[in-house]
Amino acid sequence: MTNAARGIVFVAAIQLSIAGYTLCGREPGELRVKVGEPLSAQALESRMRRHAVPGVSIAVIHSGTIDWAKGYGVRKAGEDAVVDTETLFQAASISKPVTAAGALRLVESGILELDEDVNRSLRSWKVPGNELTGRSAVTLRRLLSHSAGLTVQGFPGYDIGAELPTLIRILNGEKPANTSPIRVDVEPGTRFRYSGGGYTVVQQLMTDVTGRAFSQLMYELILKPAGMKHSTFKQPLPQVWRSRAAIAHTQGGKPLRGSWHTYPEKAAAGLWTTPSDLANFSIEIWRSYHGLSEALLPQRLTRTMLTRGLGDYGLGFALPSSGVFRFQHGGSNTGYRCGLVLSVESGDGVVIMTNSDSGESLMAELISAIAPAYGWKAK
Repeated sequence: MTNAARGIVFVAAIQLSIAGYTLCGREPGELRVKVGEPLSAQALESRMRRHAVPGVSIAVIHSGTIDWAKGYGVRKAGEDAVVDTETLFQAASISKPVTAAGALRLVESGILELDEDVNRSLRSWKVPGNELTGRSAVTLRRLLSHSAGLTVQGFPGYDIGAELPTLIRILNGEKPANTSPIRVDVEPGTRFRYSGGGYTVVQQLMTDVTGRAFSQLMYELILKPAGMKHSTFKQPLPQVWRSRAAIAHTQGGKPLRGSWHTYPEKAAAGLWTTPSDLANFSIEIWRSYHGLSEALLPQRLTRTMLTRGLGDYGLGFALPSSGVFRFQHGGSNTGYRCGLVLSVESGDGVVIMTNSDSGESLMAELISAIAPAYGWKAK
């Protein structure tokens, strides 16, 4: 299973957790959560050992504010540096909804159009045309909702020190890119298919129309106004940030050679962040939806973002049709697993980030403990 596929699996796991509150054989009483109180480290340590997760960081959202946030465990197995609320993790595919919000800000300013053929605005590269694109255009709306018919589900990343391809080489599948060309092989607008490749086109589109480096552009559009002080799209991770980063670990909890992978596919998988920063971002989306803030987007665009389309996806977020109305996304880069979910109705939710390939099962247990404590609705 690819990392992107694992991210989709975790989205499903969130959905099941909310619906049933029991996953992964959780035994009643093992993890007890109280409103306003972080989980005790002692209670969580045994679960972390069981799942081979050296470090986890959690931010719980209640009624549209961060109720508590806490880090547990260590940044690297066998070492003493602890995970705290400022420890950085790779957000993996949760980069996508953050990118989507940035693209929508360019829509708000009139720089981009949601339903225009993106080839009209792409300058450095064009989506190769064929019979399928002749019938239906690749648009920003379709790219953000995984319905543009583009290939390449996810990206494996590159070893530290490896030669990195340019974005255009990634789009064309040319060495040293380690993925195939990003091409349309399903008629755009006809079905949902998760595509990190589509978000790589969005990255190229945003840089082409603004003339700005993607990481700086996203800082200005989203990270700064959302109060994401411990977040960056810069790849490779700058040296000044590295001392605060959690090391990636394999399924058995062994540190990854080279510490982590680099992702030049920034829009799809390149965000480094913390649960508290992602919680701040989610809260701003929630506030905008309810007309309480326009720090990121006006209400009309946020409501467009959170309108369910093909595959129960909006623009950037998964919007499950079962259970309460909520937006969510999972993330799965090599050595990292993470998840985000927030109820649109109540403003309750959680962001969890781990530094292990085996983090999904621990996250599911955590959600199963948090949900009943905060009275999350199953329907």
